Amino acid sequence: MDFNYADTSKVLKAISDPKRLRIVDMLSCGELCAAEIQSAFAVRQSTISHDMKILMDAEIVKFRKRGRYTCYSLNEELLMSTMDSIHDIFSGGTGCICETIKPIRK
Repeated sequence: MDFNYADTSKVLKAISDPKRLRIVDMLSCGELCAAEIQSAFAVRQSTISHDMKILMDAEIVKFRKRGRYTCYSLNEELLMSTMDSIHDIFSGGTGCICETIKPIRK
């Protein structure tokens, strides 16, 4: 396997929160502005901003300014790479790290 465990872990940690995972699910349907995301939750704007910062720091979410609004979208390339990495970890296929481990014989 040729991927970075730290990068995959960073993404998984960011989406381990149920609210952030729901935000990612919402963004899978397309770009949304911050107010649209906030309207799905009974939380303050500062709480959504905090969650969006975590998602952006993990590079899961991209943003752009549209006038006075901030709109968010998924970094699909990163998410596809992460899904591939997770598949590789769980499948134990060719190139698995297990191939580098020497078994202990009794």
